[in-house]
Amino acid sequence: MSSFRKITRIIQGTKTSDGAGVNLMRIFGFYETGLLDPFLMLDFFGSDNPDDYIAGFPWHPHRGIETVTYMLDGSVEHGDSLGNSGVIHAGDIQWMTAGSGIIHQEMPKAGEGGMHGFQLWVNLPASHKMMKPRYQEIKAEEIPIIKDKNGVTIKVIAGELNGTKGPVKDIVADPVYLNIEVPENAALTIKVNPDHTVFAYVFEGEGFFDETSERPIKKGQLVKLTDGDTVKVTTKKHTARFILVSGKPLNEPIAWRGPIVMNTDEELDLAFREYHSGNFIK
Repeated sequence: MSSFRKITRIIQGTKTSDGAGVNLMRIFGFYETGLLDPFLMLDFFGSDNPDDYIAGFPWHPHRGIETVTYMLDGSVEHGDSLGNSGVIHAGDIQWMTAGSGIIHQEMPKAGEGGMHGFQLWVNLPASHKMMKPRYQEIKAEEIPIIKDKNGVTIKVIAGELNGTKGPVKDIVADPVYLNIEVPENAALTIKVNPDHTVFAYVFEGEGFFDETSERPIKKGQLVKLTDGDTVKVTTKKHTARFILVSGKPLNEPIAWRGPIVMNTDEELDLAFREYHSGNFIK
């Protein structure tokens, strides 16, 4: 018998500025540390005005985490200390495992239609904090799409849904990352791992994520869901577009300062000493 997840918390994003002056919506982050373990931070950047994003994210370090950039519109040029470079276009996803350390930059490119997308930070367990850095760069056409008779569309970015596997592989947190569109007056039921943390963020329209609530979740809101093995989403007068993300909690101490996340303050201090002394890259 299915156990439906319910809403345990609703989070409204906060406008902020990051990098060299990129205006964005921080959905959750440092002040919610541990709330959505293994996920640390979710930003939504969306603007048709290049002044809001063109300054980008110049060179900065990461250690102990994975950063996941998913573009809906626009493009971002990236480069790093290992000599990697490229462009993340609309529909593409870059899953960067910083591991032992990487220094990189992400610079939006101005174009028609503005820039819209997400960056999600995923924590790494102590056993993998110092793993070798790596990238998984996935083009839009590589992401499988599931369509049902009710008009529901699901892009499977990571994990598996109904036998369809996403192209992102071998991630420690065993995540599922879905981009979903549910048309008006429709319903969707999704099986999820009962041991995983699960959240959904609505970036367009509104939908209902809890059968016991008559309150719709609107654009710009995130819901954390309770334990259970099934998520049900329904719509009424509006289409809902949202990401649904799940992952295995680490249940480990978190020591977080800026772009580096470790398990202890001593590890953080060491990381920043190495960065300032030029010994950060292993």
